[in-house]
Amino acid sequence: MIISNVDRYEEDMWIEIAKFLDGRSLVILAMTCKWFNRIMMEDSVWKYACLRDLQVPDPGKVAFKWIKLYAAAFDGSHTYMFRQQEKHIDWMRIGAFLFDSTAALLSESLIAPLRIPDEETTDRTLQLQGCCLLKNIKAGIWIADLQLVRCPVCDLDSCDGTMQTLDARHIELFLNEGYNNGSWDYDVLGSHNISKHADGASGGIFDIKHLKDQTTSDIFDLKSWVGKKNDWQPKAVVTLHAVAVNTNLQNNEGIQIKYQAMKAGKEGEVVAIRISQQLL
Repeated sequence: MIISNVDRYEEDMWIEIAKFLDGRSLVILAMTCKWFNRIMMEDSVWKYACLRDLQVPDPGKVAFKWIKLYAAAFDGSHTYMFRQQEKHIDWMRIGAFLFDSTAALLSESLIAPLRIPDEETTDRTLQLQGCCLLKNIKAGIWIADLQLVRCPVCDLDSCDGTMQTLDARHIELFLNEGYNNGSWDYDVLGSHNISKHADGASGGIFDIKHLKDQTTSDIFDLKSWVGKKNDWQPKAVVTLHAVAVNTNLQNNEGIQIKYQAMKAGKEGEVVAIRISQQLL
């Protein structure tokens, strides 16, 4: 079939128009006729939409079609919908960031400069420095959410929820069979208690390679994003290679902080991370 210059122009024109449409609008347009279906289902169209709406640069090669990655990012799903749904109370999307390297610094302290731990046990670095080093991270786009979960040590329906979780996952996580069949699960990296009044519950996930980047330094400018003293609403910030959360706390007797990670199989890459803070 010979395609006329007019057809070429129309196709290019509609691909440009598609760059201004959200996912729902793209699907609606694709359903109007076979011609629009072919154009709107182009992987390049969904790649542009995904990167635009997540506000991240191109991560390079991905294992799934971009329309599936878009759906996994924007269909309202989060990790507690798949497991522990009975404990889940509320959540909010923070945003997306990139792991460019394969090492992450997890920290409950958001005061610069953060020191990268030596090759010590995770429990020791958590006790001494309030942070830990996590290797073999799956590079690419990560999506971060802030979760509010019922205290895991009680089953009271009246519980208001005393645990917050910074929950980050690789964009491909929900599309993997190992995750969906339950063979991938979270392992506890370590935990420790702060047995005194805590002013706030904070947590951050940083790409080691970009720890000193200017964009990452925005997280340490707490005045620009952390709530004022009497503001009890959770706050969060995401940069190109890091994410952090903070919630100011009222009078308390301390918090327990737990670090968890999920691997893609026993020796696989890390594909999900959680930092949880629970009131004691």
